[in-house]
Amino acid sequence: MVKTEIKRIDSQKLLKETNLSKKAALLQYLAQQCRIDVFDILHEKGTGHWGGAASAAELITTLYFHIMKVRPNEPEWAERDRFVLSKGHASTMLYTVLSNRGYFPQSELSTFRTLNSRLQGHPCMNKTPGVEMSTGALGHGLSVTLGMALSAQLLKKKFWSFVLLGDGCLNEGQTWEAIMAAAKFKPERLVLMIDYNKVQLDGNSDEIMPLDPLPEKLKAFNWTVAPKVYDGNMVSDIIQSWEWMQKQTDWPLAVIYKTHKGKGVSFMEDNHKWHGAPIDEDNYAKGRPELLKTLKDLEVQS
Repeated sequence: MVKTEIKRIDSQKLLKETNLSKKAALLQYLAQQCRIDVFDILHEKGTGHWGGAASAAELITTLYFHIMKVRPNEPEWAERDRFVLSKGHASTMLYTVLSNRGYFPQSELSTFRTLNSRLQGHPCMNKTPGVEMSTGALGHGLSVTLGMALSAQLLKKKFWSFVLLGDGCLNEGQTWEAIMAAAKFKPERLVLMIDYNKVQLDGNSDEIMPLDPLPEKLKAFNWTVAPKVYDGNMVSDIIQSWEWMQKQTDWPLAVIYKTHKGKGVSFMEDNHKWHGAPIDEDNYAKGRPELLKTLKDLEVQS
């Protein structure tokens, strides 16, 4: 199919936007723009993970363009906020957001999963600017982020440490060990964000390993849990969750976001078969117009 080009947002203009409702609309548009870029990359390469990348678009975009203090031209800035993508298979979304934020040229996205590229299937902290931790083996993301938050406490730094977990991460015993340890040491500004799409590689999470009632479980482990489950595919809800986080004094924090695996393509949404299946020509031709239509609708709003 002939690939229709999309209207792109000026990311620097977005960062300077002071009207919160307008900024939310611009962020929603940018997240969808990133979603289309990821769809294009995964189709072109014939490899990668669409489902979990698509569900996390708004969460990662809002973190880097509204919530976190970072300096893309100084990735090792000591005072920066930290983000760990525990579900490392969603790397294409992280790379796409990082490139839009200015960590490396957007042209480099086309090198995804090629030999000698900095953009491998799972993030590498030693090669890719902006990547705080090499992730992929599910379960260790929270442990590492807890370490970052504890280091901030020891060094008397004020940076935030965010980690994004998926359902598969919560199936791992190490995650729950970290949950217990964090509740004991209570480092400030440690935030567990859960991309709760309830689908994983082999099927629906409720069939593989039920996690509900998840908020009550986290509360039982002595975490401060957000008062509601937010819509993780709606930027306005994510901003609302950030407003809640900033008011808290009892650490650590856990925020659950309801999302949709494969968000944006109707026949791929909430379907475990699209966790990591290649996007062939027929499905690309059917799916991309749906993503473009949503982008067009968001353009009117922004």
